Amino acid sequence: MRKPQIDHAAVFRALPGMVALLTPELVYVDVNDDFVRLTGRAREQLVGRYIFDVFPENPNDPAAAGMRETRESMLRAVATGERDTMAVLRYDIEDPQRPGHWREHFWSPVNAPVLGTDGKVTLLVHRVEEVTELIRARGGQGGDSRARVLEAELYTRARELHEVNERLRKAHAREREVALALQEALLPAPRPLGHHQAAVRYRPAVGALNVCGDWYDLVDLPGDRLAVAVGDVVGHGLSAACVMGQLRSALSAATRVADGPARALEALGLYARSVDGAESTTAATAFINWDDHTLTYSSAGHLPPALLHPDGTVSFLDLATDPPLGASPEHATRPEATTPFEEGATLVLYTDGLIERRTEDIDMGLARLTDALTRHRHAGFEDLADALLTDLLPPTGNADDTALVVIRL
Repeated sequence: MRKPQIDHAAVFRALPGMVALLTPELVYVDVNDDFVRLTGRAREQLVGRYIFDVFPENPNDPAAAGMRETRESMLRAVATGERDTMAVLRYDIEDPQRPGHWREHFWSPVNAPVLGTDGKVTLLVHRVEEVTELIRARGGQGGDSRARVLEAELYTRARELHEVNERLRKAHAREREVALALQEALLPAPRPLGHHQAAVRYRPAVGALNVCGDWYDLVDLPGDRLAVAVGDVVGHGLSAACVMGQLRSALSAATRVADGPARALEALGLYARSVDGAESTTAATAFINWDDHTLTYSSAGHLPPALLHPDGTVSFLDLATDPPLGASPEHATRPEATTPFEEGATLVLYTDGLIERRTEDIDMGLARLTDALTRHRHAGFEDLADALLTDLLPPTGNADDTALVVIRL
């Protein structure tokens, strides 16, 4: 059967209900026929103009908040790349035939972003359903008085819901801001490692609560040795950042006195039993010895570190993995393994935000990491870290925070 040719512009114009396309700066790009008809504005009066120049707030209503709330919803959709559905909104419109006269209107708006190939918002779809008549509709025997009561109740409940959502948004934004500040203060800043080369990266989750549970650490050891670790606390927000700080500091201290990564994780596991919220934390640590070119590693339920060899092949350090911290009822010794490395190899430790996707098997994420490491094997260590984030994190931002350490061996 021959595939029909679709005139998408004609389909857009014919869409039922009011639909407009705007730039991320909230300038009209196009509107459909229902938008023209129901607003009483010609397309030429809309396209190319800022939305609130065309539809200003009713100056006769000191309590009007429709313009502010609509603008906040639109900008939120642009900033997060996610659809934003508003509560029922009163937004009066000036009668185009009678300047200075405003008509009462109630709307149910939805703002949805359109993403370009680079993952950035290129357009905003603004769909509006007018519900004025629905709110004013009379029901049963109550007549006008009952209709006005129903109208007042519906509108009041919608405004209350919107206000609650705004308070929750602001509270979450504040907690996120504090948690990120704490995370930044607790994670070690990049520093010289003698003649060795290392890049560290931390990327918080975008528009989500899954933030501030991941950490990384680099510890100088006697001789030409270095310990590197990453970890992931179950939980989110400020509480996860606090737990992360305690565990990172504890592992950093244990690493300085333990005779290997397994003993360091054993000490961390014992400490984690006394820290609320530390249960099921995962961590991986590796001791790098440049004198004999060996890596000794151990993992507490964490994703395996990746070793990129000079020939472009990748192996995963997965021979010493035990359950996460606090997962076993009794304390037990943890395994560790040792593997040689060639000069010019690269060690990569990371947290699950880099490769895990909810709808995929973990092997697909590991395969993506392998492919990215092989393709960028000739890049410098800083460029390799940036390339991994670019290639592996979703273009709209990661749903979970991500810690990454890249060390040129």
